[in-house]
Parts: sequence; C-alpha cells; structure tokens
Amino acid sequence: MSAHHERHLVSRTGWLRAAVLGANDGIVSTASLIAGVAASGATTGTVLVAGSAAMVAGAMSMAAGEYVSVSSQADSEAADLAREHAELASDWAHEHDELAQIYVARGLDAALAHQVAEQLMAHDALGAHARDELGISEMVTARPVQAAFASAVSFVTGAILPLVVAALTPAPRRLVAVIVATLICLAILGVVGARAGGARPLRPAVRVLLWGAAAMAATAGIGHLVGTAV
Repeated sequence: MSAHHERHLVSRTGWLRAAVLGANDGIVSTASLIAGVAASGATTGTVLVAGSAAMVAGAMSMAAGEYVSVSSQADSEAADLAREHAELASDWAHEHDELAQIYVARGLDAALAHQVAEQLMAHDALGAHARDELGISEMVTARPVQAAFASAVSFVTGAILPLVVAALTPAPRRLVAVIVATLICLAILGVVGARAGGARPLRPAVRVLLWGAAAMAATAGIGHLVGTAV
C-alpha cells in the first residue's frame, strides 16, 4: 500500500492563525496610527516616521508575543508527554485500559478496543496516548519559531500598504486614501484567510472590515481632536 499523503486544512492551523492575525494587525494598527496622525494635521514626514515606527515595533511585538504564547503551549505539551511517559513506565496495564476505554467511548466494542489499544501501544505507546488521550499530534503541535516568523512577516506585509499609500498620496487626500485602501485590503485578507482555511469568505471579510473601520474611525477622531486642541 502507498503511504498516506493526503493534506488536511487543519494542518495549517498554527501558521495560518499567526499569519492572518499578523497581517490583519499590521494593516489595522499601522493604518489607524497613520489616520490618527494625519487627522491631527501633521506633516508628511511626521506621518511616515510614525507609520514606520509602528511597523517595526508592531512586527517585533507580534513575533515576541507569538513566540512566548506558543512556547507556553509547547511547554504544556512537553509536560503532559513527560507525565504520560512516566505513567506508561509505572503502570502499563492501567494505561492500556485507559486507552481502550477511549476507543470504547468512540464506538468500538470492548474486545476490539482492547485489541486496538494493544497493537497501537506495541507500535508507539506514547504516540497513541498523545494523540488519542491528550489530543497532541504532529499536525497541530505547537511550533513557536514558525508562528513568530509568520506573524512578524505578515505584520510587515500588512503594514507596508498604508505606509505606501500615505507616502504617495498628497496631504489633502491622504486620510481618505489610507482608509479606503485599508478597507479594500482588509476585505481581501478576510477572503484569502477564509479560502486558505477552507471556510466561506463572507463572514470573515465582514468581520475584519467592521473592526478595521472601527479602529481607524476611533484613532482618526482622537487625532483630529488632539490636533485641533494643540
């Protein structure tokens, strides 16, 4: 028989979540900051410096946050596996019964469940318990470096758009141009993220549009008030 090479969408969960979150945050946070600074009446240079600083700081923050968060998940997984390894060494029979009961709960009769548990444990006891008892598998295991890299790169990719629009648009039309371009890209991001994850695109697109519009409206309003007061 040939090896099983079928790829499933759930295998993308780790990097896809980090990439979509990073791109969305890069677009929204950078565009919102640019909108706020532009609404205050700041010069082009000030707007671009603020946007560039936001892009670099945001990318580093996203990478650090993802690495710490996913590393904590990886540490928890490692601790669970170590405990399971110790339990297998100390009480093999109990672990065999525990695994068999899991299969019984999933629909196998008791005799077949014990036979399956025996064969799987003979092949890879820790792997069987990790997968079926703990829910840990190679497909969805935590990967801190991959998540951090995907998050940082996607943040920068998202943040570049409002920066480029702000740099190329004359000051009188800058605020409107940044907002319109950002909303278009957010809609595209929602659709792409949904397609990559196998979901329908309408709800994700609307979701990111609403939150992006709210963020830019809030910062632009505050920037206008502060600029007027100053």
